[in-house]
Amino acid sequence: MGGDNKKCENLVVSPEAFEKVCTSSEREDGNRFYCSKEGKGKRLWKKVKYQLVEYHSLPAYLKDNEFILGHYRSEWPLKQIFLSIFSIHNETLNVWTHLIGFFLFLALTIYTAMKVPKVIDLHSLQHFPDVLKKADLHNIHSELLACLPSMPNMADFRRLQGELKSSLSSMDFLPSLSAWHIVELLNNCLPERFSSGNLTDDCVLHSMKEDVANMIAPLMVRPITRWPFFAFLGGAMFCLLASSTCHLLSCHSRRLSYIMLRLDYAGIAALISTSFYPPVYYSFMCNPFFCNLYLGFITILGIATTLVSLLPVFQRPEFRSIRASLFFGMGLSGVVPILHKLILFRNHPEALHTTAYEILMGVFYGTGALVYATRIPERWKPGKFDIAGHSHQLFHVLVVAGAYTHYHAGLVYLRWRELKGC
Repeated sequence: MGGDNKKCENLVVSPEAFEKVCTSSEREDGNRFYCSKEGKGKRLWKKVKYQLVEYHSLPAYLKDNEFILGHYRSEWPLKQIFLSIFSIHNETLNVWTHLIGFFLFLALTIYTAMKVPKVIDLHSLQHFPDVLKKADLHNIHSELLACLPSMPNMADFRRLQGELKSSLSSMDFLPSLSAWHIVELLNNCLPERFSSGNLTDDCVLHSMKEDVANMIAPLMVRPITRWPFFAFLGGAMFCLLASSTCHLLSCHSRRLSYIMLRLDYAGIAALISTSFYPPVYYSFMCNPFFCNLYLGFITILGIATTLVSLLPVFQRPEFRSIRASLFFGMGLSGVVPILHKLILFRNHPEALHTTAYEILMGVFYGTGALVYATRIPERWKPGKFDIAGHSHQLFHVLVVAGAYTHYHAGLVYLRWRELKGC
């Protein structure tokens, strides 16, 4: 019986073998062994099957970076893949760096849609009499008078109401709007602190000023279109979500890996293309020819890059540098409109401010592409950065940093064009 036990131990391990495993009650009957189909074998096979594997055990289509030696998932079922988002492997941080970035830009999009169009700087309005020349004073008058009676019944608010009424009633006779002092009244007519009964609130003054200013602002100037800014935010979210999904699902099968990688490349092209929309549109919104020229060029270049990325040969590891160079070239094409903007608006501080943001964004993107192409630092110490710190993770962090920098540049563009116009 001991020899028979050795035979059972030496059976070749395979999925089929684990379907029929020997149990403690096995017995000899000639040369046959009685093995049950109990769930013990299946559980053991699943445990072995879903273990992380090393680079040399991967199928060819999953071999992308020979300097990442271990902790790979290979051809797992979708259920196990989705659960692996909460486990540790060499794609965990690749998934989460861009997934967190996606939720960051989703929050920024919601904030921009709800808050940014309504935000007005009281102090900045004092420096733009040209904007006030376009204001509909009668609408402002009626809006303020409709709003002020609904304010709390406090002596300071009643005084504000009286002062605004007296100033607004004489507006039609003002020879110049430079004497228009609603903003001055809002900043100076109220005390820095006022009381209601025994309660003192330091925040009411600031809040009331913002509310009145935000009510006046839409009547002073027509808001500029925001589709280029939201196109950029949409491109950023698409890129980050596509990348995160690609890193999570690509280990399932050859076909799904092919689809996910193409989606990932399309997301990168979309991010680069839409990043040009705010600077190009808001810089040249008063020059339709150049605006359409630059927007059309970067859009066509993005579509062409996406189509090239659909070619199967594009995914081969030896084309890593070409992939990085192609996307880097897309970003480099933005130098022309930026230089053009600096020539046109060299005396405007906003042009320099936005260019500084764009240079910083380019540094983030360019460094990320360089790290991605050279596979630093894992090429220096293969196997040491399998879980954390390898080039693709650094690339992801730099992409999010570059996109976030560009978001702040977009806010400057919005503020500039909304206050200055053409």
